[in-house]
Amino acid sequence: MTLVSIITPSYNQASYLEQTMRSVLGQEYADIEYIVIDGASTDGSVDIIKKYADRLAYWVSEKDRGQAEAINKGFARAHGEIVAWLNSDDYYLPGAVAAAVKAFDEHPEAVLVYADMLAVDEHGQTTNELKYPQLALEDLLCFQIIGQPAVFLRRSALEKTGGLDSTFHFLLDHLLWIRIAQRGKLVHVNQTWAAARYHAEAKNRAKAAEFGREAFRILETVERDTHLAPVLAKVNRRARASAHRVDARYLLDGGQPAAALSAWMRALFIHPPTALKRMNIFVSTLLNLLGLGALREAILQWREKRYR
Repeated sequence: MTLVSIITPSYNQASYLEQTMRSVLGQEYADIEYIVIDGASTDGSVDIIKKYADRLAYWVSEKDRGQAEAINKGFARAHGEIVAWLNSDDYYLPGAVAAAVKAFDEHPEAVLVYADMLAVDEHGQTTNELKYPQLALEDLLCFQIIGQPAVFLRRSALEKTGGLDSTFHFLLDHLLWIRIAQRGKLVHVNQTWAAARYHAEAKNRAKAAEFGREAFRILETVERDTHLAPVLAKVNRRARASAHRVDARYLLDGGQPAAALSAWMRALFIHPPTALKRMNIFVSTLLNLLGLGALREAILQWREKRYR
């Protein structure tokens, strides 16, 4: 049986941590090496970890320099042929690990497999279903985002990347997917494997405006890579427009509609099809700027009610 290593980086997420851990430990797949790296939490997280300590391959609670360093510590401890990480406010759905192993078995050329994902709120209520297409390296360079909790990696490919870049804090997973995609095929599985929790303290809301800055940094990083730069050159306009579109989306989430509209217009100028694929960003920014943000919120709430 193939060993699967799963790392949970943890820091002051006691409200959600136990559900995360139970979702890993409750998987039907037997050969799981579970590693928890806590950043010296002070909110009771350590007590939760200790509760399950006898079922963990390794755990530690000590100060670190952030999520990337914590996950890299876990990678260094991992022995599995397949590796994944699950943040301490997200969780797996039943059967996820076994399905990922099966996908790798059926696709020996794959270096990364991924599936669809639920978006849930702080109470675990589903607010959206995130469906992903089959992607390739060029798509990742154009910021086609994959939901991180539903991603599993082949460790042999991961080791060649050097792990996560600790200077990134928001799109660190996306940069890693790009580096891994250089080394083999990505495989999408038409199933739902995980749930990502969206809440007020989560980075995707609390520091939404930072995501766009890192999108541009990713492009700069890729340009300096002698292997990736020629691939980027083939999709350069689309990639740059996509970075501005990412910036627009997160600026909107961060409550900056004027800046979001400006970013979306830059995307439109650089590569119109890329901007026009996300007309919802344009419409939402206009609604906010016209004082009709409540209408947008009502639409979002109506959408969320469909899942309840």
